[in-house]
Amino acid sequence: MTEPEISTVRTSRDDVALRERLQSWLARQLPASAEPSVSELSSPSGSGMSSETLLFDATWSRGEGGGSFVARMAPADADLPTFPSYDLSMQARVLKLVGECGVPVPAVQWVEMDPEPLGAPFFVMERLEGRVPPDVPPYVLSGWVAEATEAERRTLQNETIATIAAIHAIDPEAHDVSFLELPVAGDTPLRRHVQNQRDYYAWAAGSEPSGLIDRAFEALEKDWPEETSCVVSWGDSRIGNVMYEGFRPVAILDWEMAALGPRELDLGWLAFMHTFFQKIFEGMGVPGLPDFLRAEDVAAEYARITGCEVPDLRWYETYAAVRHAIIMTRMSERMAHFGQGERASDPDDRFPHRATLEAMLDGSHWGG
Repeated sequence: MTEPEISTVRTSRDDVALRERLQSWLARQLPASAEPSVSELSSPSGSGMSSETLLFDATWSRGEGGGSFVARMAPADADLPTFPSYDLSMQARVLKLVGECGVPVPAVQWVEMDPEPLGAPFFVMERLEGRVPPDVPPYVLSGWVAEATEAERRTLQNETIATIAAIHAIDPEAHDVSFLELPVAGDTPLRRHVQNQRDYYAWAAGSEPSGLIDRAFEALEKDWPEETSCVVSWGDSRIGNVMYEGFRPVAILDWEMAALGPRELDLGWLAFMHTFFQKIFEGMGVPGLPDFLRAEDVAAEYARITGCEVPDLRWYETYAAVRHAIIMTRMSERMAHFGQGERASDPDDRFPHRATLEAMLDGSHWGG
């Protein structure tokens, strides 16, 4: 069986040169006598598609200081970034906000917005220990999630939902969340969120738009939901962005898509991102994990934890499928750029969940 290609080379940067520059930069952040030493750089395997993630150890003051760290940096323009812009300052700020509110996240150590030291803005976090459900090979196919018992997966599912609920519990009246407001036109948070995605789509698709994505946006507009209360939305709420100890979250990762919006944004994305993998492998005759992260279960557990009733998530699942189709459209360009595949001639074939999105639009995905 051949697995579908859903990852890509991240960067063309030279890790040796980058390590030397990182070590020089760190020396300027520490006392003059610290004399820091930075280990070889590595990147996490099995997940991640957009920002560059650098793993390294550092020691200083003759071994009396140091630790294990993670640097997140914006990709080089020459590497066809997944997103048109990378607000590293926002990411660091939201990490600090949610961490102060009890959400498990790595502590931010330094933020460097000057691109000169490493060639791009970056921030450095503490490196935590745990395990992350992989994208390559996808967790529905093999690995510790697939091998877990049904009860263990249920614990993982419900504890993840509880952590999302904790993010949504952050009180916008008690904390400054204005930096998460999307700077686009729209009279509600959801209107601004969708407009932001339309702008992203125009950038990602360029002169070759997808007819399927266009139809999906039209369908979403015609069936616009009644909007619920606005919360801090994680934005990329999938289990591949969670580090677990056993089956409980110890770190919520990847905040580059954070924004303000309805709570259903995160719930729909959580359910759909499992559907994304599940449907690919069902189409290949592999059973996967059909009873895991089902939308109805996600909604019911969230309501049990929070007391907030969750409306039918179909609109938000479809919106998640559209958002991911835009990302994968850009990723297909990156894969061709790095020589990992041929560029699809049909714009609708540039995202591997074409059939799922089509089924959502014609109703057959929902059993209609």
